[in-house]
Amino acid sequence: MLLAIDCGNTNTVFAIWDGRQLLGRWRISTNHSRTADEYHVWLSTLIEHERLDAPINAVIISSTVPRVVFNLRVLANRYFNCRPMVVGKPGCELPVEPRVDPGTQVGPDRLVNTVAGFDLFGGDLVIVDFGTATTFDVVGEDGAYIGGVIAPGVNLSLEALHQAAAALPHVDVTKPEKVIGTNTVACMQSGVFWGYVGLVSGIVTQIKAERGRPMKVIGTGGLAPLFQQGDALFDVFEEDLTMHGLTVIYNYNKDRVGDPDEMAVPE
Repeated sequence: MLLAIDCGNTNTVFAIWDGRQLLGRWRISTNHSRTADEYHVWLSTLIEHERLDAPINAVIISSTVPRVVFNLRVLANRYFNCRPMVVGKPGCELPVEPRVDPGTQVGPDRLVNTVAGFDLFGGDLVIVDFGTATTFDVVGEDGAYIGGVIAPGVNLSLEALHQAAAALPHVDVTKPEKVIGTNTVACMQSGVFWGYVGLVSGIVTQIKAERGRPMKVIGTGGLAPLFQQGDALFDVFEEDLTMHGLTVIYNYNKDRVGDPDEMAVPE
């Protein structure tokens, strides 16, 4: 029974897998000061609420926020009696190593998405992930991460617009009824929505031209379904792409894990 944890800059997602079956998935705000005990109380309450029989005995973590990893390690060690795998750390290898400039540190979330995309759809992919940043991950024909693009996230752009211009309100992201707004909120929503449709479409077009071969476009992240309404931006939308990737990486590495008693996390 595997607990997969994906820690992003804004939210952290916990998912429990029984083999390839997803039993439950929950989201909590990312907070580096949250303790292992707090995580356990929150998670065990949700598991009990869902009436799940989930005796967790393995944990894998992907985190773009290094400061939260220690308490997640303690969570695994103290409450699930296991040493967690951490993507990007020793003992957690990738099926195919990334091909990037020497010394480049690729975000673990991007590596996990690459592994998941290749497992589900094969090679030659562009994975567009709408998170705190909007990222474009390019997957080679052999499943390697070969580079990508990072753009400001949708909500980040809205927040910057609100903070930089005192007269502009904070607005929610939605698809406007018309491109031409007739009030301030509609104008801002149109600019963000159609601006990001154009951004995604333009970058994907340039990636395909540079690669010179057909490529499948995969959308993921919380806002991906909203932007799929604007145009045929993606060939496939995959809500649990990152979580699926964590299960693939865990299964790839599980035979390499040593004795948990020898690798316990210090309190």
